Amino acid sequence: MTLIKTQIGRRAFIKNTSLASGGLVLGFSIFNSCRPKDMETMAIREMPKEWFEINAYLKIGDNGLVTIMSPNPEFGQGVITSMPMIVADELDVAWKDVLVEQANLDAEEYGWQFTGGSQGIRRRWQGLRMAGATAKQMLKEAAAESWQVPVSEISASEGVLSHKGSGNSAGYGEMASLAAQREVPEEVPLKEIKDFTIIGTSKKDVEALKVVTGKPLFGVDYQFEGALVAMAKHPPAFGLKLKSFDDSRVRNMPGIVDVFKIKTLEDDATRGYFDTTAFTELVVIVGKTTWEVMNAKKQLSVDWEPIADSKLTLDRFGTQMEVEVPKGLENTNDHYAQMIKMAAEPGTVARKDGDPAAAFKNAARVIERSYSCPFLAHNCMEPMNFFAHVTDEVVKLAGPLQAPALAEATVAARLGVPVEKIEVELTRMGGGFGRRAYGHYAVEAALISKQVKAPVKLVYDREDDMTFGIYRPSYHATYRAALDENNNLIAFHVKAGGVPETPLFANRFPAGAVDNYLAEQWEINSNITIGAFRAPRSNFMAGVEQAFLDEVAEAAGKDPIEFRLELLNRAKEKPVGERNDYDPERYAGVLKLVRDKSNWNESAPGSYRGVSAYLCHNSYAAHVLDVVLEGDTPKVEKVVCAIDCGIVVNPDAAANMAEGAIVDGIGNAMYGNLSFKDGRPEQSNFDRYRIIRHSEAPKEIKVHFVNNEIDPTGLGEPPFPPVMGALANALYKATGRRVYHQPFISDRPPLVG
Repeated sequence: MTLIKTQIGRRAFIKNTSLASGGLVLGFSIFNSCRPKDMETMAIREMPKEWFEINAYLKIGDNGLVTIMSPNPEFGQGVITSMPMIVADELDVAWKDVLVEQANLDAEEYGWQFTGGSQGIRRRWQGLRMAGATAKQMLKEAAAESWQVPVSEISASEGVLSHKGSGNSAGYGEMASLAAQREVPEEVPLKEIKDFTIIGTSKKDVEALKVVTGKPLFGVDYQFEGALVAMAKHPPAFGLKLKSFDDSRVRNMPGIVDVFKIKTLEDDATRGYFDTTAFTELVVIVGKTTWEVMNAKKQLSVDWEPIADSKLTLDRFGTQMEVEVPKGLENTNDHYAQMIKMAAEPGTVARKDGDPAAAFKNAARVIERSYSCPFLAHNCMEPMNFFAHVTDEVVKLAGPLQAPALAEATVAARLGVPVEKIEVELTRMGGGFGRRAYGHYAVEAALISKQVKAPVKLVYDREDDMTFGIYRPSYHATYRAALDENNNLIAFHVKAGGVPETPLFANRFPAGAVDNYLAEQWEINSNITIGAFRAPRSNFMAGVEQAFLDEVAEAAGKDPIEFRLELLNRAKEKPVGERNDYDPERYAGVLKLVRDKSNWNESAPGSYRGVSAYLCHNSYAAHVLDVVLEGDTPKVEKVVCAIDCGIVVNPDAAANMAEGAIVDGIGNAMYGNLSFKDGRPEQSNFDRYRIIRHSEAPKEIKVHFVNNEIDPTGLGEPPFPPVMGALANALYKATGRRVYHQPFISDRPPLVG
């Protein structure tokens, strides 16, 4: 039995179900995920007459129904289901008796409500278990007091408390009132993993029915009586800023209320890490309907002027740094030329083991390859939007945010109001991928509402979203490998950089598996704003590293999987250095699992296979990908995936997330491309920005999880990066030609053609 110290505050139990925090709204009920056929056979109880709040995460009705709050924002990864599953399992309540609600921002009660970095379940694991276990212990203590028996003799199962000796039993609802009045115990026991009854079983998404039937869930659906609609016009190119505007043709157009300029961040403001914003001066059009505002925006006359070189102060979670923003209108071709130049010069050494220079000099054979990728846009299905109502008494915000606490702090600072006056309602996000960690659109909405003294809903169109930033950077990497006369890998060198950041992970595989190892990095400054994009930096490095390792394996005359396993065994048995970021046994585990599940050496006739494996965000993923040729066109037929992410809370949902990551990875590797000409994005909508189509998705994806008892280590990002390497390796087998530049559909650097 594991005992854990409790850290949950106490709040009074709720006696009046008409209170705002009451549970009368079935908005996120588990019942909503059921099919009509299931609903007919399910005995649904009436809603409770009273709710008793045990802690911030859950309240219990007098009839035994339990409402569980899901603390983190939801954007399709399923935390709104999996987080309550964790609470419910430790509470020992039947899942059919659980209702789920999305919590709003409340740092005091829920701590860090951030969705991103594959950290949701990983960071909440203990806290969610504690919330359920604490409530169960308080219910058991209430029953023990009521029945005058030792609490150690009380058992709990599926919402029922029992005492074998006396024959007493009671539902949770009968003891909820007494339990709500008890002090929180100093420590509570957690279940043994073998005793989980909900964790590890597949549950339907609690919002699935609402999503597929188009019920209002997303920020773009948000309605508020009397709200106006706002849109903003930003510079058409990076390196430009607002000079002046003429609203004479717009002010008298139907439905238009106001036209004005806003400045989202002051020039001397210290920015938080997620306060990245491409353009701080915007012209805003406010009106009664979206259509009227869109029409007015087209008629607005705006003049722009070049920016000057500038500096800004960035606070990276307590560490302040100065960032230079260069002037100029940048071009993709120029970026690539700069990257080629930087790749040819010595970089900043991030790690060095042994004597790489001597090893390369004395090598029997040296393999050297260079890789590149373009900027990428996030392209969430739901464009940016946000609601704000700023009054003297309160600032009400609502919309899709991955990092609501950070957006709240920036809004408070910009408006000059205390954080305590701000309320943030979290809506479901129609995609995030890192894009919605940057809350500039919340600041914009708040400033607009303050200006017009009315509730406002800010809406971006697709062109706004795609040309405003924030992007995945453009990267370049050069790899070298040295083989001795027996085809053993004796030296490895990686030099990587990008615009405007380096993607290098100096201490990841194969660091620690090669005696002579060198990792160098470089950066090229830019005024194009970048930010987190699903599996930041890994989304490039995994693909190129794994493609290069395949080429080295071929040169050494070894099977690609066995070559990797040999290196991992070396890292396990006799590691080089002490800063290796990976567990070679877990890494090898996913390779062995995908080898076995894919029948690696038995590919179908006409099918060409590639393999890849990678660690990122604390979890391990490996893919075997099969490509077929339809004429001269390669098509991904099948993918087998193996993942080690620790304990899997909701297996079907986890598999769905991996499937989505695989399709997303194939699409970005094959087609994703955002280029710049004179600072202007050349792709502003889906007519020019190519994404994967339904017919191009694999016909079959099989996902397998390593079965272990490691606490969850994260899942959103890890399956995404390695699929690009597996695809590159399969394309080589199919066509006889290796690909070195994304997108693979063209496979050429920007300066070519």
